[in-house]
Amino acid sequence: MKRLTSSTFVLLLIVGGVFAQTAPDATELTKLLNDFLAGASHNDPAAHERFWADDLIYTRSAGRRVSKAEIMKDVRSAPAPKPTDPKTVYTAEDIQIQQYGDTAIVAFRLVSTTDNGGSKQVANNLNSGTLVKRNGKWQVVSWQSTRMPRTEEESKREVTDADAAFHQALATADVNKLTALTASNFAWTQGMAQMSLKQVLDELSAGRLKYVKPEAAKSSVSVYGETAVVRGEWVDGGRYTLTFINQGGTWKAVALHTSQK
Repeated sequence: MKRLTSSTFVLLLIVGGVFAQTAPDATELTKLLNDFLAGASHNDPAAHERFWADDLIYTRSAGRRVSKAEIMKDVRSAPAPKPTDPKTVYTAEDIQIQQYGDTAIVAFRLVSTTDNGGSKQVANNLNSGTLVKRNGKWQVVSWQSTRMPRTEEESKREVTDADAAFHQALATADVNKLTALTASNFAWTQGMAQMSLKQVLDELSAGRLKYVKPEAAKSSVSVYGETAVVRGEWVDGGRYTLTFINQGGTWKAVALHTSQK
């Protein structure tokens, strides 16, 4: 058995100490992350300015790599939110922090909860970032986000809620909620006639369109990745097919087909 030299032994202690040390700034880093997510939930430019370093490299879950300048441009050019826009709140779960002097790795599960016209949907991403402490201030220099796939049951549950909220908004002529729940290219086909989203909203606003909610017990949901189809029936035997697509983690109705008995 070979004996370790004193220099080798000291080197192993140093290397082992670097990798085994705790994160003395864990409390500060956790607060920094939570404060950022709270600000990002309101698209606050100041929160982004504070969190990201000027030399940031950010790889989004959609496969796009962006800089801090690009992020700030998107944040500052975003239009003011409308009352009908989906509201998303970001929170962090399962936070793990490793610190190596003035460098730290922060890994966590990002939970995005979106309220879309009364229909709540949740998306999860695995995020990890490298932060560097400069002049006493921690900032992110590298960030990676990976979207966690929903289970089929989770998708079916979300689509079922979105389907119920859609029919409720249509039956009560709630144009604001209906706008939030539908894609801009939504179309409603009845027999040989078809109405665009604008036509549906105009007819509802004028009181000329009356809609009866289908029986919730008589519906089924099929999920095909980012697309879902709901098939249901009315009490009188009429049928409907409602197609949803997932846009940025939110299920939106894109096509409604109805037929009478």
